[in-house]
Amino acid sequence: RDFIAPVKPHTIAKSIAIGNPADGPYALDVARQSGGSITAVSDAEIVAAIKLLAETEGIFTETAGGTTIAVLKKLAESGRIHPDETTVTYITGNGLKTAEAVKDVIGAPFKIDATLDSFNQAWANASGQTTAGTALVA
Repeated sequence: RDFIAPVKPHTIAKSIAIGNPADGPYALDVARQSGGSITAVSDAEIVAAIKLLAETEGIFTETAGGTTIAVLKKLAESGRIHPDETTVTYITGNGLKTAEAVKDVIGAPFKIDATLDSFNQAWANASGQTTAGTALVA
């Protein structure tokens, strides 16, 4: 449609939850002129996309980046983005900004002292390894 109806968004993606975006009509124009698409995703899809990006690329993004990846996935699965096309996605927000959004999926963060030894011990515990002089207890 040509008119953006203001809404009150309820989402974990707070940084992009703009109920009446000033650039909404321009975004619609760009999508139409480029043959592009605009789509919405659920909070569950955002969380799944954050996890997917972390597992496949080693990037922990915030909820806005999760939204981008979730939309990209949805458009690829629907055929709007073809497998032979090159697609570039900019992910600039760090997942530590919105870690509470994924805590139920990834668990609580490790709290460590600001030392290399403390980091190495936490890494060893998380990966099921042992470090010199340390025995892990399950």
